[in-house]
Amino acid sequence: MGALSNLRVLDLTQVLAGPYCTMLLADMGADVVKIERPGGDMIRSNPPFVDDPDEEAYGGYFQSVNRGKRSIELDLGDDEDRADFLSLVEEADIVIENYRAGTMEKYDLGYETLTEYNENIIYSSIRGFGDPRTGETHRQGQPSFDLIAQALGGVMETTGQPDGPPTKTGPGVGDLFTATLNCIGVLAAVNHREQTGEGQYVDTAMYDSMLSFTERAIYQQSYTGEAPTRRGNSHPTLFPYNAFETADGYAVIAAFNNNHWAELCDVMDRPDLAEEYPTTADRLEHREALREELADWALALSNDELVGRLEGRVPAAPVQTTEEIFDDDHVHARDMLVPVEQPGADRDVEIAGTPIKMSETDPEPRGRAPLLDEHRAEVLGERAEETADD
Repeated sequence: MGALSNLRVLDLTQVLAGPYCTMLLADMGADVVKIERPGGDMIRSNPPFVDDPDEEAYGGYFQSVNRGKRSIELDLGDDEDRADFLSLVEEADIVIENYRAGTMEKYDLGYETLTEYNENIIYSSIRGFGDPRTGETHRQGQPSFDLIAQALGGVMETTGQPDGPPTKTGPGVGDLFTATLNCIGVLAAVNHREQTGEGQYVDTAMYDSMLSFTERAIYQQSYTGEAPTRRGNSHPTLFPYNAFETADGYAVIAAFNNNHWAELCDVMDRPDLAEEYPTTADRLEHREALREELADWALALSNDELVGRLEGRVPAAPVQTTEEIFDDDHVHARDMLVPVEQPGADRDVEIAGTPIKMSETDPEPRGRAPLLDEHRAEVLGERAEETADD
């Protein structure tokens, strides 16, 4: 029994932000019914595949964020399918969608309509620019993806090397961070309903979320009046806090407080640096010269040697490839690589596990992603049985 096993979620989301949010709920035990448009979620066909895209039901993109859900295919423009959807709304706890603002209203299935069928429903939307219900702007109705949100929200301007172009982060934080915040909002709404009996509308915008994500840049702008920009792997107010090239890769060192700095200087056999630059202000003022000292020292060592010398004394770690992550005993001990079936392939695949750990109701991925419309008879049959019982 998961912590959310009493909740049913109707998931009308696609691509990444919405599915990631509902995946978190599914991992924690919620019954997530993925309601897919005709033809299914647009990322079902996205690579990578194990072997043959024509044989495999979906690629890794879809598998990774839709595990543990049930799927039914509905055309909300069709009267019969619309009626089936509304029948599910009557018994649901939560509805989550990530269409453009106004899309659900075109089908007369917006929040206000759904409350006529279930007055306590929690209705959540994930959009690029939010919903007019929570703050109307000229951007609403515009399409948005992770790249758009990172560009507008300051992430790209503050990511990358100082002499390089604005750069997106590797992971899709515009989607993933927004999804996580939306999940928090939904669970807060569930708690509120438990106390008051009232459902509500939850709205999380990607642009808003990226402003929250870039919190440091926001306060820097306010405090200094200067627009923060790219600093590579360094930190504006901490040093050393950076990546350094080694003989066989890169490693990071975070020795910005006085004690860690003294320990680092001891490991480097450079007590003179500890004596000459004892405070944070000293180190920040002379960061360029000190960076060169550290860079020369690191380059003479392998990753293992550098991390081994600092381990237990100074925060340090190698910059790992995914191949190294797969070989890391810590990752396996924490169940962070989960095998799931890949329909149409001759072997299982591994996807990222859940980082939320709980002592009594430990979340876990609950099986592979669904085939398109795989659970139609099961889900709609349950509704028919509930109606007959009533």
